[in-house]
Amino acid sequence: MRKLYHTLCRAEAIFTGVAFVAIVALVFASAILRGLSLSLSWNMDLAILLLAWASFLGADCAFRGGQLIGIDLLTRAFPAKSQKIIEIFVLLAILFALVLLFYYGLKLVWSDRTRTYSSLPISYSWATLSLPVASLSMMITTILKIKKIVAGFKGGEK
Repeated sequence: MRKLYHTLCRAEAIFTGVAFVAIVALVFASAILRGLSLSLSWNMDLAILLLAWASFLGADCAFRGGQLIGIDLLTRAFPAKSQKIIEIFVLLAILFALVLLFYYGLKLVWSDRTRTYSSLPISYSWATLSLPVASLSMMITTILKIKKIVAGFKGGEK
């Protein structure tokens, strides 16, 4: 199970990187073509679709790696045990928010199923699907972070 999780995390990171490069290439090509009085409308729609996926999945990659901004100005003066308890409460609040994002993201996917891109023959729900997928991925990350902190309590980790 752990190997599957690490494989999915690696695939998520690779997809996010490739999507970011593709977004830059699509927007750059669009600007060059527009300067030559040629227009491809599909490339901007594809860039928007990739942006949705890259931003949400990239947020999970950053969260998993501990690269999101945190404010610990007050809590760093607390004892280690208190810091861990506060961290668990913050992670539980994050988990609650992610459950809401997942639920309402699924509702958004359902409501966007008939909406299509102006130049792509696909449903807009493919873009909005990035929200519940990334929320689910971040829920798993959050649960694993909570599990690690709780295991540290049991193991006597400071």
